[in-house]
Amino acid sequence: MKDNILQIDSLKKYYGKADSETKALDGISFQVIQGEFLGIMGSSGSGKSTLLNCIATVIKPTQGRILLKGKEISKMNGRELASYRGNVIGYLFQNFELLDNLTGRENIMLPLSMHNVSEKESEERLLKLASYLEIEQVLDKFPTQMSGGQKQRIAAARALILKPEIVLADEPTGALDSKNARQLMAKLEGLNRDERSTILMVTHDSNAASYCQRILFIQDGKIFHELRRDYPEETREQFYERILNVMARLGGGSNNVL
Repeated sequence: MKDNILQIDSLKKYYGKADSETKALDGISFQVIQGEFLGIMGSSGSGKSTLLNCIATVIKPTQGRILLKGKEISKMNGRELASYRGNVIGYLFQNFELLDNLTGRENIMLPLSMHNVSEKESEERLLKLASYLEIEQVLDKFPTQMSGGQKQRIAAARALILKPEIVLADEPTGALDSKNARQLMAKLEGLNRDERSTILMVTHDSNAASYCQRILFIQDGKIFHELRRDYPEETREQFYERILNVMARLGGGSNNVL
């Protein structure tokens, strides 16, 4: 039996005062298994990005616990928290968040320089990721010289370069056309399959979600439904249709098509 790497326990995040309180998260609980590709879906304002930001320690929950391998992250000391943010979590943003004055290579290598990884090890990691993500030809270009798909793959390499235990992907296909979205998702699926990377992805895109192994649907800050892909019988296209059915019940659909 595989171990849980992440446990979310009765997590709440409230904004505002009692008379005008917004419950972004209202008591969510679930576990993420080591090596799992888990999707979080829901309509805009459902709380899915708030959830990801709580896990990333970008924002502090109102109540509840987040445990990494059984240790509550709110009780980590400064050094442990820095390691958690730098080495345990890799964050892939919707809008790339690349530094325009740095080349692709420099953007990817930036986390390594901040965590004292040797030059030899850094170069080995860079070459391996660049080959896998097919970005060798843009390593020495600046973000303004890249396509959206190239920018997102550079951003993916930066998120993965420290070999994080968990990749948090926040709408990673949101700024991409359907072709580049499919290419990125195929790469993430491959990393999960071949490297056993644990990926937790927030998305509104049913096509992107069909690459996941399990999906949690959030509505009004609570888990509304859970969907698990049946291996090996169920194809991705069949899983996609099941996702669309649940999204229809939630009042949402998909901007992308297969």
